[in-house]
Amino acid sequence: MKRLSAIPFDTFLLAVAATVALAALVPAHGEAADAVSDAAKAAIALLFFLYGTRLSPEQAWHGVRQWRLHLLVLATTFVIFPILGLAARTLVPAVLTIDLYNGLLFLCLVPSTVQSSIAFTSIARGHVSAAIVSASLSNILGVVLTPLLVVLLMKTSGVPRVDGTAVRDIMVQLLLPFAAGQLARPWLAGTVARYAALLKVVDRGSILLVVYTAFSMGVVKGIWASVDVWRLVLVTVVAAMLLALVLTTTTVIGRLARLDRGDAVVLLFCGSKKSLASGLPMALVLFPAATVGLTMLPLMIFHQIQLVVCAVIASRLGRRAEPDAASVPTPEAGE
Repeated sequence: MKRLSAIPFDTFLLAVAATVALAALVPAHGEAADAVSDAAKAAIALLFFLYGTRLSPEQAWHGVRQWRLHLLVLATTFVIFPILGLAARTLVPAVLTIDLYNGLLFLCLVPSTVQSSIAFTSIARGHVSAAIVSASLSNILGVVLTPLLVVLLMKTSGVPRVDGTAVRDIMVQLLLPFAAGQLARPWLAGTVARYAALLKVVDRGSILLVVYTAFSMGVVKGIWASVDVWRLVLVTVVAAMLLALVLTTTTVIGRLARLDRGDAVVLLFCGSKKSLASGLPMALVLFPAATVGLTMLPLMIFHQIQLVVCAVIASRLGRRAEPDAASVPTPEAGE
């Protein structure tokens, strides 16, 4: 009994598991789904506003000027991932059907997530300012790079259509609240510091809302019934192996590049993620309606695996960090 009581149970990971179970049992439909989505957007806007009030201008500038780190993140997202996707062609037809392989390749071409990458970086006590720049840059460039890579590497029936929606969403939902927080910092920084637990709650609450929304969408759309159980298991295993390979690769690259701990955390989370929010609308434009469901299945599965796995990793990294390491870069960081 003493040994059992000594096991460190992480309440956040338990909350993630409970959220997954809730989404499976009681997924959000119709107006409820819209309400959950709006709540997630509001929580994310608040999260970035609080980031803005907490980060000093010097820290924000540190994030902007980390070009070497940002290039490593972009290279992972738009070079290493596509190479791994092309290599997975050897799994057809023994493991994956051609439609499922196309979906796997497509997930390797979409940009990184923004909200969860930054929230996980904060939980792991990485450099939040650098994560904001890297994740936002990945999504802005992905508006052009993802359709271009799809045309070059895949056969599609659609013509890539690039608009400013993704850029607008990033500006309105993320960058504007962050800028507002920076402007309000002289008046609110002390208050936010005194109530630091609030930022922790918003961090984890935004992740739980994203997890619930993603799993609910999978249940409502019936993606789990679109293929037989055996194929579903195989796709899940392949997606998990892909994530493990990329997490390992980003860790190794971070060590070879001699990144400090905070920047290595940014590379780990921003480089290993793939965005369902960006991928879904692109897939609807680029692929035939008859196959888009199967094409989206690997991305849906990968997206949900990455949320759970990265929640575990971020929580453990956060616990291991020194109390004063937080997300504040040292003067030598990135030099």
